Amino acid sequence: MSINRLTQFHEDPVVIAWWQARLGTALTWCTPGRRRTAPAIAAVVAGVIRPVREMARADDLPVPSDWLGLASLVLALFAILWLVYQAAVHFRSLPASVRRHPQISLHLLYWGGLALLWLTVPSAGAWRELLLGIAIIFPYLIWRCGYLLLSGQYGRAASTRFVDQLIPLWPAFGGSNTPYGKGLDYLSKCEARSDEELARSQLAGIKLVILGLLWDAAMRLMERTFYGPENAIPRLDQLVAQGGQAPFLASWASLYCELVWQVLRHAAHGHVIIGTLRLFGFNVFRNTYKPLLSESILEFWNRYYYYFKELMANFFFLPTFTQLGRRLRNWPRLRLLAAVFAAAFVGNMYYHLLNMETLVAQGYVFEAVYTLRSRFFYCFLLAIGIYVSMRRQQNRGGKPLAAGHLARIGRIFGVWTFFALIFIWNVRSSAPFLARVEFFLSLFGFA
Repeated sequence: MSINRLTQFHEDPVVIAWWQARLGTALTWCTPGRRRTAPAIAAVVAGVIRPVREMARADDLPVPSDWLGLASLVLALFAILWLVYQAAVHFRSLPASVRRHPQISLHLLYWGGLALLWLTVPSAGAWRELLLGIAIIFPYLIWRCGYLLLSGQYGRAASTRFVDQLIPLWPAFGGSNTPYGKGLDYLSKCEARSDEELARSQLAGIKLVILGLLWDAAMRLMERTFYGPENAIPRLDQLVAQGGQAPFLASWASLYCELVWQVLRHAAHGHVIIGTLRLFGFNVFRNTYKPLLSESILEFWNRYYYYFKELMANFFFLPTFTQLGRRLRNWPRLRLLAAVFAAAFVGNMYYHLLNMETLVAQGYVFEAVYTLRSRFFYCFLLAIGIYVSMRRQQNRGGKPLAAGHLARIGRIFGVWTFFALIFIWNVRSSAPFLARVEFFLSLFGFA
């Protein structure tokens, strides 16, 4: 058996036929409706466990802590999700301003709740504790609610059940504030409809789970052997704190090691999540797909963290690009630049500001923004890089890239270097902005 056939076993007709033969009755019984039952029940459980866990972490704040307060919080969150679902189902009945700008309306409601928190004292009562709990949890839900409203905007939510919508709203399969698998629309689009499709999806899921475990092992091996504290190559967060005093060769080695480590981290985490979805028949796209083989910045951006890229594209890039169609019809480059910056810079920063939910909920918005000061520069460089990459792709006009192994290696190395360098301003470190600048300059002998 060839290596390619072994690694692509989930697409091998012989393996698929064997899987169907062994699980034929079970595959036939597991219709899409029945398959959704388990993740839907798990979603309800996750909708209880996650708020309780988050409140335990925020026990130093005036948040619900007794069983009555926690029960009220869980019920309030489910009620909010049900109201968003009703808004999506009856989208055409919403006020005209909300129909035109559903995402902005959703976020304004959240910020309105935050404003009410800021204007009241912590001792205002149980209602404020409940509101603070909602404010801390809701950034996890807000983008998922956004996908639900998007479904309503396109008229697809009316035919769905609330219990099915809970699968991506409270995902028991894991994830972050970024919705892996997007919303129910995308999950349904990728859902297996036949025994063969289910077999393919499950085999692909098994492969991803195995890969996720392998990449996690590779990441840990990397940490224990040559990259990390007390190893030959220090971690990047340690070196940037040294500014211009960081050792030259170790700095360059750490840059590339950090890039590889971050890719392994995203792949290990995302593969298990997507693999789990595929086991239930949702044959969705991977979160991370060979980004280290990318030959352009744009390609890397698409492959590295797919569902974050999709979030930025759906809620920032596409709306900006569409709405500027008439105004900038004669300036297509400016239109593209504005849309790219709306996603890679503005949307990226806003997403990470919401991720600092505890600070924001307490009213420390400026402190949260100041904490993200280095990321501002990272997002700016990222947006510039993506725009230039898109323009180069457009100028090429569909012509193939230069052939040859050396040319391809050169392009891949250039992509590695770009992302490794800009990550100086994104790596989590106590280093201030200027120390990161000094570290960057020292790489080229200027500090």
